[in-house]
Amino acid sequence: MKLRTGVDPSGKFVYGVHRPAYRVDNLRENNFIRPLGWFKNGAPCDNRVNFPPGQVAVPHADPVFEVPNPFPFKGVTYILKRWADQNAENPDGIGLPAAPRVSFTETLKDWADEKVVAPGSIEDLFYDLPDPVKYAIAETSTDPADLVTLAELSCHFIYDKNTGRPVGLRYQADEKGRTRPVIYYPLLYEMVANSPFLPDSYKEVMVLRPGVQGDSEIVGEFSDTVTGSHVFEYLRQNSYIPGGHYAANNANDAVRYRLADLSEGDVRAMRHLYYQRTYVRLARELGISIECERRTLSPVELESLRRDVENALSISEKRNRISCNRTLWGWNFGFDYAPSGYRVHASHQQVHQQYAMVPVNFETQGDGGSNLKPYACGDLIAEFIDDFRRQTGALFFDAYIRAIYRNRRMDGTAGEDSLIIYADDHVMLFVPKAQTSQWEIQLMTLSPVGNIIEAGQALRDAIDRGMLVAVRVLEAMGARLITAIEYSKAIDDPTDNGQRLIYAFLPRLPESPGAFSEAQLRWINGHYPEDFAAACRAKLTKLKI
Repeated sequence: MKLRTGVDPSGKFVYGVHRPAYRVDNLRENNFIRPLGWFKNGAPCDNRVNFPPGQVAVPHADPVFEVPNPFPFKGVTYILKRWADQNAENPDGIGLPAAPRVSFTETLKDWADEKVVAPGSIEDLFYDLPDPVKYAIAETSTDPADLVTLAELSCHFIYDKNTGRPVGLRYQADEKGRTRPVIYYPLLYEMVANSPFLPDSYKEVMVLRPGVQGDSEIVGEFSDTVTGSHVFEYLRQNSYIPGGHYAANNANDAVRYRLADLSEGDVRAMRHLYYQRTYVRLARELGISIECERRTLSPVELESLRRDVENALSISEKRNRISCNRTLWGWNFGFDYAPSGYRVHASHQQVHQQYAMVPVNFETQGDGGSNLKPYACGDLIAEFIDDFRRQTGALFFDAYIRAIYRNRRMDGTAGEDSLIIYADDHVMLFVPKAQTSQWEIQLMTLSPVGNIIEAGQALRDAIDRGMLVAVRVLEAMGARLITAIEYSKAIDDPTDNGQRLIYAFLPRLPESPGAFSEAQLRWINGHYPEDFAAACRAKLTKLKI
């Protein structure tokens, strides 16, 4: 197998540059020259340039960098030099503007001041708007008055007679006898409930109070009165992940709809539940005694349990007992629907993380399936770095980290060289040389720790803090929709292959929805990774983290 990676065994990045020059045969038979309009002096502006008389010569098209991803299964990134050079002139200009203030109610009031409008007609107009217009207002409005009006259209609230605040929803039995809230417009309900600008009293009743989203059992909790952090762990029994998955959701008394509101304590609370669930689950299968019924393990107890699990896994007889051998962790931050009803990102706005474990085996069907195993994305890294070592004699991650530290700009100028945004003794937050999202950043362990079983207390704390830095920096850059995923080593893999634990943070940008290029793993970018790293560092210096 020929390795297609952007990392040379010597510890340097390698990539290509296209300098296109070509001629195009003109196979068009007819001309369709028409005026497009007219200048002020009456002269026509036509489309003559679109109908060349003969061959088209392109002697010097814009150069394009082709950067193989360090991991071949992630494809290749193309950077158009002209765009990147423009951004290199002002790296601090890389970013998205803040969302504008939008108030449909205030707009109507301004209009009503000039007309004769009966009282209550503004609310009536909201009701009469076409549904896509309602959705557009729900998704973009920053005015609580808009959102309360739409919320009250979407469902049946019960109000406190003294305060007028909502205290719950009307419930009724559906056609199958199941208890359900009375919701008139499910999509509008979902969009309004997930707006950061909806008053918290409405969020509480519509989406945050335990049980309002369904019957999922709460099987874990982390509460810290000092930091104000409070997280529930919900079990999703019938999951697309065999064996179920867990969702660590901020509780109704710790509302977090913006990453700017997220504290280090909040991240530690969510991650504690992930570590705790994984360690307890493995301890049960390995025969390790643990008293954890109806209580949260302390950080000291958690670290002690991790060490017991790690020691047990070092014994092959015990290691072979476990039914699940890889972790699965992810985080979709940010919620968005298009007015057309197409979901753009995530299932809800409030901060939450999801996690599970991947089974060792499944029942195979069909001929030739005896070697088929359940999928986990970290296995792709393990397979690649094994091939890299066999073919080069070098450990991939040693070469990769050297390449990051020794990085040089792609355009050869004297600008910023560093890809690193933030680092401590345990982890590095950096911009990949080949970003698979225009704003992708990654968090990686500096020591050869490949999963959370191998990660001691100090490293876990560093990972948690690195995650907070990552998402806060991206939000400061203007990102509002972010997906994060974990690439981890198999828990029962005893080989010392140097695999590192990696978290990738993948923002979704307004004009980069993903299309045929991305479906081929061809990622298009308009800035140099070094300039994006510089822009992130500039934002980090202004954040209080």
